[in-house]
Amino acid sequence: MDIKEIQSLIKFVAKSGASEVKLETDDIKITIRTGSATSGHETTYVHQVPVAQAPLAPVATEAPAPTAADQAKAEEASKFITIKSPIIGTFYRKPSPDKPSFVEVGSTIAKGDVLCVIEAMKLFNDIESEVSGKIVKILVDDASPVEFDQPLFLVDPS
Repeated sequence: MDIKEIQSLIKFVAKSGASEVKLETDDIKITIRTGSATSGHETTYVHQVPVAQAPLAPVATEAPAPTAADQAKAEEASKFITIKSPIIGTFYRKPSPDKPSFVEVGSTIAKGDVLCVIEAMKLFNDIESEVSGKIVKILVDDASPVEFDQPLFLVDPS
């Protein structure tokens, strides 16, 4: 719904004599209230409901020139494999609170090893490694919510 349609809706409601009109669609919620005859004013509320939107493009700003340390980190990070969450849920490093963690930083893993558990809708899903290597970094805290495709682990395949 564009601004012209909203303006014509406001005019229509004002002419109709209705005191309040509510309109909801998938992406917008509008409430139009007209004042009483004695107040002589009209109040309009427009509430945009957030819908899965594409991320906003970052505003172009001048970034500082990359230092040698930044370039070294980028090169180092590029040799690691990122293991990402295949589902939305709650990330757990342990099979249960009284058990040890599946993996720690420095652990050597093989393809098929369980790395963590993600709880989704009261189901605990084992997340298995698709690569062999060494855990370099764990990117998520225990018992934290995770999104689909969120990085969980960095693995050095060498």
